[in-house]
Amino acid sequence: MTVAPLNAASPPSSPHPVFSAPKRAGRTLLGRTLPSLLDEACVNNPNPRAFNEPAEDGWHTVSSETFRSQAEALALGLRDRGFTAGERVAFFTHSDLSFCLPDMACLMAGLVGVPIYLTQSAEAVRFILRETEAKLAVVSDAALLEKLTPFLADTAVHTVLLRDVTGVPEAEGPGGISYLSFDTLLGHGDALRREQPEATKVLRGSLQASDLATIIYTSGTTGTPKGVMLTHENLSSNVLAAFSGIPELRRGQEVALSFLPLTHVFARTLHYGYLAWGSAVYFTTPDKVRVHLKEVRPTTFATVPRVLERVFEGILKAGSELSGVKKPIFDWAVALAKRFEPEGSRALYNTQRRAADKLVFDKWREALGGRLRLVIAGGAALRPELVRVFGAAGVEVLQGYGLTETSPIVAYNRPSHNRPGTVGELIAGAELKLAKGGEILTRGPHVMKGYFGDPEATAAVIDQDGWFHTGDLGEMSADGFLTISGRLKNIFKLSTGKSVMPQPLEGALEAHPSIEHALVVGEGEKFCAVLLFLSSGSEPEGVRDDLTAFMGSVNETLPPWSRAKRALLLSEPLSVENNLLTPTLKVKRKEVLKAYKDGVATLFEHTPSGGDARIVEVER
Repeated sequence: MTVAPLNAASPPSSPHPVFSAPKRAGRTLLGRTLPSLLDEACVNNPNPRAFNEPAEDGWHTVSSETFRSQAEALALGLRDRGFTAGERVAFFTHSDLSFCLPDMACLMAGLVGVPIYLTQSAEAVRFILRETEAKLAVVSDAALLEKLTPFLADTAVHTVLLRDVTGVPEAEGPGGISYLSFDTLLGHGDALRREQPEATKVLRGSLQASDLATIIYTSGTTGTPKGVMLTHENLSSNVLAAFSGIPELRRGQEVALSFLPLTHVFARTLHYGYLAWGSAVYFTTPDKVRVHLKEVRPTTFATVPRVLERVFEGILKAGSELSGVKKPIFDWAVALAKRFEPEGSRALYNTQRRAADKLVFDKWREALGGRLRLVIAGGAALRPELVRVFGAAGVEVLQGYGLTETSPIVAYNRPSHNRPGTVGELIAGAELKLAKGGEILTRGPHVMKGYFGDPEATAAVIDQDGWFHTGDLGEMSADGFLTISGRLKNIFKLSTGKSVMPQPLEGALEAHPSIEHALVVGEGEKFCAVLLFLSSGSEPEGVRDDLTAFMGSVNETLPPWSRAKRALLLSEPLSVENNLLTPTLKVKRKEVLKAYKDGVATLFEHTPSGGDARIVEVER
């Protein structure tokens, strides 16, 4: 596909111009299956340390060639046991080789992987298993098997494939479910390969780029989760376009730390990119990131913004404890970093930055392992100051935008064109236009095949011309940088008739270290108010005065009708466990409003009753 220059797809007179990626954005490559990315890497970028997992004696390492050989054996074993192309396979695994290896095997065998979040509700797990009619479930170990087993009743699952069978007492479970180990299936597949040397070639020959690769269920901020159907080409084209758009990603040389859940499309697409580029990937967990940063010394990793926020909060805390001449030097360096312009700064600034690097910034990099160059951020809005601060210290933070339905990347910042506050330029091959009201529509090889078993829901979001209606609101700069301004369904009206976009206020408030989540309320009321869920260790009495002043300063940046006049300070957290966050840590707005309806009502009383000490009066 030839990538059109910016705005070339629509005449200037069009009321809704169509944007596309700039010519330097990367390459659009179609017709590729995901196993073909592995094959190409094994030929051009073989890596003896492609996959690494923590072990008692260091790191357990698997080369790219060994990974491919084992995936082929598992694929042959699965097909020989009667699993046929197109059948769905449920994944209930940790985000390590217990996911990656059988995932590649299923892709080779033409099976369709259905990842399930480990934090998904019982109702959602049962729904997914029944709707997809999965006959095989892949599980990491006995602990996860114990968690999954109650959900298997009245489903089509008859076989569970386990990587670690330690603690699994029987060969057969409740309801006649058979247990099968990776090792047993690998041995069987190896025997089949010796007997039929051409078997893996036949499997590959039967794959098409248009074949369904996976069904990923949206975590669902409202209602029943929907199964997003993504093909091999959806994912492979997204990977190749995204990675080719960052020349700074060196084939066969990058060391990536992986700690995001592979059940989420963001981490999974990056996994295929690392694989294709021959990178060395080290799997870890969020609670071990700090230790493994220093041990692995990665050159890149992907993260959600909250992790970067906590790193920066830690830097500021350490700086506040300095004494003597070190303290003013640290403060000067932070202030300097906040003025950094990734797309280019003046000579005087660069001279000052080099001095700050020797005095302060090099210590920040050392805390991140010493070799970190690129951080890819997604999943939520990223504060612009984090792009500047880490960029000043020599670590490029690249924010992007996408959805499960778009495989996921629609737009992203590149190291040479990185604009804080935006989600960057379009990915190669993608088209975008802004509908009336500012809703983002996109079209291209990245857009899903549809929602599984739900043609009506598919037709509601993909129109006859192939445009996917994202439900997100945005703005496009004259030179092609996209900014996300909010979510269509989150806009509400005050009784005055003014429409309120809650995201700008919520994002600004969440920048405060004492605020974990902010939720703006006020539909049908005369003014806006906000629920503030405090960070761990913060109590209303201790932060009340500070937050009152902070909210006042935030309000000054907003239109009068969008300002929060009152806030309710809440020390109890929002979590997946209490059903107030999705598995991808997005706030379930309706559930939160239901859980705190009495507190919301108190915010809008003429005089808040009972002298509630948790209520902050910001503006009268």
